Parts: sequence; structure tokens; C-alpha cells
Amino acid sequence: MAEADKTLKLFGFEIKRAGKDKLKSIVPPQDEDGAGYVTAAGTHFGQYLNLDGDDTKDNHALIMKYRGISQHPEVDAAIEDLTNESIVLSEKEQAVSLALDNVEASASIKKKLREEFDNVVSMLNFNEHGHDIFRSWYIDGRLYHHLVVDESNLKAGIQDIRPIDSAKIRKVKQVKKKKDVSTGAELIEKIDEFYVYQEKPGQQTQGLRLSPDSVSYVTSGLLDAGKKKVVSHLHKALKPVNQLRMMEDSLVIYRLARAPERRIFYIDVGNLPRGKAEQYLKDIMTKYRNKLVYDADTGNLKDDRKHMSMLEDFWLPRREGGRGTEISTLPGGENLGQIEDIIYFQKRLYRSLNVPLNRLEQESPSFAIGRSTEINRDELKFQKFIDRLRQRFAHLFLSITKKQLLMKGVITDEDWDKWKNDISVDFLRDNHFAELKNTEILRERLQTLDTLRDYVGEYFSKEWVQKHVLQFTDEDIKAMGVGSDSGDDASDESGEDSQK
Repeated sequence: MAEADKTLKLFGFEIKRAGKDKLKSIVPPQDEDGAGYVTAAGTHFGQYLNLDGDDTKDNHALIMKYRGISQHPEVDAAIEDLTNESIVLSEKEQAVSLALDNVEASASIKKKLREEFDNVVSMLNFNEHGHDIFRSWYIDGRLYHHLVVDESNLKAGIQDIRPIDSAKIRKVKQVKKKKDVSTGAELIEKIDEFYVYQEKPGQQTQGLRLSPDSVSYVTSGLLDAGKKKVVSHLHKALKPVNQLRMMEDSLVIYRLARAPERRIFYIDVGNLPRGKAEQYLKDIMTKYRNKLVYDADTGNLKDDRKHMSMLEDFWLPRREGGRGTEISTLPGGENLGQIEDIIYFQKRLYRSLNVPLNRLEQESPSFAIGRSTEINRDELKFQKFIDRLRQRFAHLFLSITKKQLLMKGVITDEDWDKWKNDISVDFLRDNHFAELKNTEILRERLQTLDTLRDYVGEYFSKEWVQKHVLQFTDEDIKAMGVGSDSGDDASDESGEDSQK
């Protein structure tokens, strides 16, 4: 057992917390990490854990499915819009920064917090690879990193942060139960959390157990209907993507089949017997006929004869006494240019990804985002969705920074619990977009103020106008003085107008 415990320490470290009051329950706590619960069997100090019967294969297949649909052109374009809006990289400024304005701590502690945060960002190389990291998290619905430390000097903190393929690792919670003597119920005694790494996922192989503190784990925050499995934001797009693919393939096949004019061959077989007449007709068909086959995987037409002819011609025998050999033509299909159904499924796909439809139908090459013609309800909803994605993705930096601070002894676990609701991550925004949007919003507010100018002081107070029309905060009003100058001017002008 000692050897097993020694082996386990090679793969991570542990930050033990002071014991809490144990609450009795028959069910494990419900978390949004999607970790599967397994019942303890044998010694939990073992280096390997057999996952036969677990849903690891399903998780691996699900991630592969997400990565497959991400290659679809419309989905890829939507993901690029989401990623570009969420992560703004700049050569002059850092993509993310730590906000500590509401944290009640000394200036020296805040300085150390920012230093360790910047160190974590540097080890992630986020300023260079931030786009790829966010994209991977969005597609897979989860993100894993291995935190490498010097076991001989844990107080030195994390030395390196290395990404782990999400398809090769998963979180597991091992439940130990104990029977209550008085009630006979199976009460949960202890829950051990750890990660299982499989080099070849999807196969019935044993997994390597990793310490929970040695791995950084960030999820999308979305769970399936059973609240047992983490799903990606692409999960609700699986059906629309498959429908769009089938519609596009069927459209191509329909166009190929109906677009050309088809011919009807009436072959004069004379007085030949039935058997010889059929053979003669087959020989003529083989000589002149060519059948093209559409390959949905490549989008190509397969033809073993290597020459182009008409599609699906008709061959009919005609006996002696008829009009002899004759060739007539059937017209091709009409209304082949209608693609309303394809456009419908494209729009449905974009709605499933929470991307505004105007980004799908961008016909103007000019940059007009943020102007009055582009600021609509969909864009505002999209921006709120981006903010929620950023807030969830920020757990990557906060979780690693917390472990770094605890290992170096900068703060205690209790300090973090006290400050965690006040600590946030600020993401760099597109300055041009923000400037255009804020300018447009300010213009609209000033137009509204101009409409209410005659009523300020009579029906509306200056403070009410500042807070509800101009949307000023108390800090903004305080920073501008009392705001009486603008209010007095407005009231004076309204008074002069009334006197006139």
C-alpha cells in the first residue's frame, strides 16, 4: 500500500482542507461538473481504476461528434464569430486581467494576486493561443490542463500548465457508503474525487488515476437531461446540422437527376424471339447508356465508363410493324433554383448556436457593426450570451490562480471563500466596436433627453433624468460634480421657452 501511495504522488499534489462537519445523506451532491459516481471497491489507493461499464465511451463518442460538426462550414463560421467576440487578442494589451476593485484586502495582497494571475496567463501562453484555447473549450464543452509542480518544493507553486485532450480524461467521484444501524439506510460516508486518464479512449482499458489538485477542469456549465453528463454548446446544434447536411445532399442529387433532359429510346427488335430481343436491347443499352452515381462524402460523380452522357435514359423495345427505332426527349425539371428549404435550415442552425441571423447573411463588405442599422435586439442578446461565455470560461484562470496562491501560502482557503464572489476576470474588448456602440447608445439617450428637456424640473427631476434617461450611476454623478450645471441649464432653457 505504501508503494501504491508513493506512485500516486508522482502524478499530482494535494491541497488538504480543514475538516468540515459531515452531513448525513443517502444521495451524493449534485454538481455541474458531470463527474460520474462509482462505488468504491477494493483499495482506493490503487494506481489503476478499471472503467468497464462506465460511460467513458459515450463521452469520447460525444466529443468526437462535437468536433465533427464543428467542421461544417456554417458551424465553423458561427464558432469563429463567437470566439472572435469572446477573445480579443492585442499586441499592446493583455487579453485578460484580474479585477479586484470590490475585494477588501491590503494593497500588497492585491499586488500578489495580480502577479500570480499574470503568471498563470503567461504559463497558458494565452495572449498567443487564447483563441485556440477558447475554441477548444467551446467545441468540447470541457477543458483540462495538467498542473506540473516540483514535488520537492511545492511552495514554489505551479511550474508549467500543459493541455490534456478532453477525449482522454474524465472526472470520477468514488462514493463510500456506510449502513446506518438505527435506520438501515445506506448513508454516504465519504466522496473521493479524482481524474482518470486513458491514452486510448473508447477501448476497454484501464485508466491512470490523477490527483484532483493536479488537474484544472472547466466545463461549459451545461448538463444533459439526466444531469449526469456535461454537454457542449454545440449539443443543441447536432440535429440542425444533420438535417442541413441531408437537405444539401438530397438537393444535389435532385438537381443532378432532374436538371438534364432525358431521352426515350424505342429500339426496333423486328421479329426476334423474346430472349434474343432482350439481349439485343441490353447490348444497345450497354453501348450507349451511362449511369452516373453521386458520392455524398466527396460530392463527386462516379462513372466507371469515364465519359459523360445523359442520366437515367429509358429503353423500350418495339416490334416490327411499328415506327421503327425512335428517340424522343423528356424535358428537365423546373423550379430548380428554389432553395428556401436550405435557407430555413441554415437559419435554424444559427438560432441553435445563438448567433444573429444577420451574421449569416452578410452581403455588405463594409464594417457597420455597432451603428444604428446594426444594433438590434439579436445583437444585444448575442452580446449578453458572449458575456455569459466569458464568465464561465473565466473559471479556468480563477481555479488555477487559487491553487497557485494556496501552494505559495499567499492566502488561505478561508480568504478565497470570502473574496471569490468579488474577484472577477476582465476580458479585453474590441475597442472600435465598443466605441461605435457606446457612441450610438449615447446619441439615442441625448435625443431622448432633448425630447424631455421642456419637462425637466416640472414633471421630471434632474436626478431622475440622470439615472433613468442617461443611465448615470451614483459614482458617475459624483465624479461630474453634482450635475447641477447641466440640470440648471436645462431648466433655465425650459423657463426661457415658457416665458417666450
